[in-house]
Amino acid sequence: MQSYINKYTLLISCVVALLGTAACNSGNKAPDVSHIAMNVSLSRFDSALFTIDTNNIQPGLAKLHEAYPVFLPLYITDILNLGAYSDSNAAVLQQLHLFLTTPDFRQLEKAVSAKYGSNSTLQSELEQSFRYVKYYIPSFHPPKVVTFISGIANYGAITVDSILGIGLDMYMGEDFPPYAQIPDYPDYMVHRFAPQYITTNCMQVIQQQLYPPARKNGNLLEQMMEAGKQQYFLDKVLPETPDTIKLGYTKSQLDWCRENERMIWQFFVQNNLVYSSDWQQINHFIGDGPSTQGMPEGAPGKIANFVGWQIIKKYMSEHKEMTLQQLMESKEVTEIFKASKYRP
Repeated sequence: MQSYINKYTLLISCVVALLGTAACNSGNKAPDVSHIAMNVSLSRFDSALFTIDTNNIQPGLAKLHEAYPVFLPLYITDILNLGAYSDSNAAVLQQLHLFLTTPDFRQLEKAVSAKYGSNSTLQSELEQSFRYVKYYIPSFHPPKVVTFISGIANYGAITVDSILGIGLDMYMGEDFPPYAQIPDYPDYMVHRFAPQYITTNCMQVIQQQLYPPARKNGNLLEQMMEAGKQQYFLDKVLPETPDTIKLGYTKSQLDWCRENERMIWQFFVQNNLVYSSDWQQINHFIGDGPSTQGMPEGAPGKIANFVGWQIIKKYMSEHKEMTLQQLMESKEVTEIFKASKYRP
């Protein structure tokens, strides 16, 4: 009798859990992508760089260039900002020697290696995300993944050609002491310097590489819609990732947006902002920050991203024939807005 009761209780619990899961995923059921072959290996450029003999940098740099012919010049020139790359450039060699022998940077590399010595979790997350991208965008070719450190220079994820670079020193966790010593990084930014943001940031730069923004100088609605398309892309390729991570919001910020969605839209309409082309004005609503200037207390930064996301979701829920690829390729964002009949 005891065994029967336990089994019955377990059965009820499982049914409740399944119903709860179905409710949470309603309207956004992730497709089965297990059949898509995907193998990601993380190439540790950061570790390789710090094995260079600092007493004889030139041959070590030349050897590193052989292994990373595309990434090394980008790293030297754009990430470390040491000037035009050449393994015989005296200025580059001198500055790289300084970088590699500075105790703080060597300690940073050790801390990164200790935290990310095993990359199995990150590897599996990237593989799954790449499967979703491949499912929705069949022409997608997964990039080679290279990890590096920038000296905490805010390079979290970048793409160049067929390479995805991940700056692991930007994901050490918000309590990592060096972050607090850099005044350029306010709390709302440091909050996102955590491992759970890596895959989202990687998918953001991949999306931007696949579909560069069509309207860099468009009006607020166009900017809003482009941001909404980007967020919807993240929904599809990161179906298990919380919305807070994908938006970069705290739970209270996201709750505020959901509770005040109608008020937010009315604010844009009543202040004649929807079709505004004033860049300074637009930047208040699409720029990152702890809050949105001019809006009621509680409004997070990038508030236009949230609104654009809601518009795109409404449109896609009523136009199920449109694929993600078709949405991302579409340049008619104003027409999509009109067809969405968005009225929160």
